[in-house]
Amino acid sequence: MARYPSLYQINTRVWLREQANTSGGPATLADIPDTFLDRLVAMGFDYVWFLGLWQTGPAGRLVSLSHSDWLKEFAATLPGFTEADVSGSPFAITGYTLHRDFGQEADLFTLKERLRERGLKLIVDFVPNHTGPDHPWVQTHPEFYVQGNEDDLTREPHNYRRVETGQGALILAYGRDPYFAGWPDTFQLNYRHPGLREAMTQELLKLAEIADGVRCDMAMLILPEVFQRTWGERSLPPDGSPPVDEPFWPETIGRVKAKNPGFLFMAEVYWDLEWTLMQQGFDYCYDKSLYDRLLSRDAGAVRAHLWAEMAYQNRLARFLENHDEPRAAHDFPPPLHQAAAVITFFTPGLRFFHEGQLEGRRVKVSMHLGRRPEEPIDHELMEFYRKLLAGLKRPEVRDGRWQLLEIRPAWEGNPTWDRFLAFAWEGETGQRLIVAVNYGPTQGQCHVILPWNDLQGHKLMLRDLIHSAQYDWQGDDLLNQGLYVDLPAWGFHVFALEDGDAEPKAGPEM
Repeated sequence: MARYPSLYQINTRVWLREQANTSGGPATLADIPDTFLDRLVAMGFDYVWFLGLWQTGPAGRLVSLSHSDWLKEFAATLPGFTEADVSGSPFAITGYTLHRDFGQEADLFTLKERLRERGLKLIVDFVPNHTGPDHPWVQTHPEFYVQGNEDDLTREPHNYRRVETGQGALILAYGRDPYFAGWPDTFQLNYRHPGLREAMTQELLKLAEIADGVRCDMAMLILPEVFQRTWGERSLPPDGSPPVDEPFWPETIGRVKAKNPGFLFMAEVYWDLEWTLMQQGFDYCYDKSLYDRLLSRDAGAVRAHLWAEMAYQNRLARFLENHDEPRAAHDFPPPLHQAAAVITFFTPGLRFFHEGQLEGRRVKVSMHLGRRPEEPIDHELMEFYRKLLAGLKRPEVRDGRWQLLEIRPAWEGNPTWDRFLAFAWEGETGQRLIVAVNYGPTQGQCHVILPWNDLQGHKLMLRDLIHSAQYDWQGDDLLNQGLYVDLPAWGFHVFALEDGDAEPKAGPEM
């Protein structure tokens, strides 16, 4: 596996429905064409995350259908919307078994083998914070859930619900983020209960036999300091079991990796808790900070973020969109979109792409829906991503050394240099890449200071992998003055640095 791999996320239900429309009949995991998997390999992906594989129940879907505000959102998103388009949230899980709509359990293992034959690895969901309202534990182990009382239900009806369980009528808490109302199609698991912790560890051990890694939904919610701040005394186990206040993740991840050393853990995490979860065993954590700074168009804030230690940067999952965020083509106008993508994906870490991103989809579809609107392909954007992905396949970008480069003014009194970001990549056998981006709304100029003293005395060629331009430079000039860059608003270069006396090299193709 590369040091800096790439991941492709698929909304399984929506995508399979479109496959079914193409084939004229229902589509399951067994119907995923070889040509699609081969295309992912050709594009340079290492991991495929099939979101929403697990069984959900009718109770969750009924909640999705019962909220008028949600129904208005669905209708606004989806032309011709009907109730049949509502599938319910894939995070209201009733069990970690393949959803019956997607085929037989054997189809999932077969898919894993088909991926492995191509050098691809399978990522699946793990939802640690909550279950669907009709999960079997509601009947067999209601003590696994956070429970409330009549006062809680009266005071916070948006966070609690009365439900019939195997122990009679109880008031259970909805799963929630402490800053928002509860998710009414879920019930909150109680991580201070020792039995629940062991049960969830066993679920993860089972998933480690099924897949090559997990994306853990809202992984920071079960950190002890977050959990207890959210639930207070309600988090005491209702059956009198001794409460457990140790972090869940370190021991559990350790147990899983002891049996499956290469198993990957990726955390969805916010609130500056990324380093905390890395220290508790996660291989990668969402880099929402980079995304937010790019969205705010703040080059200085982006640069400051990228000065972080490499031990931290190497374990960030870099993205420009995912199923929780608006589509990049919607929120980033065309020139800005490409500049933000170059910054995002030519930094170290896990490169995280969302199905539809490469084609320029603009409509964010609710996770409660099983269909999305038809949209035209943005061929210009797709060609840009083709070239970008080809650049990410280069050995220095997958396995090399990265560094943030110093930027200097092009001349005294020119303030535009401060909007630039520049990076260098260097491979083990000498391949070098220089990335320079004007992340600002006007034309700008700067000098990029290069780190390679061995350029002296050499004739060099800078070949732009995205724009198909090339420039000849003398190594002495590059060292003495830096690389002079003059770019339009949101302009960029991705330069392969090559021997100017050698024949030009063709870049990797998709």
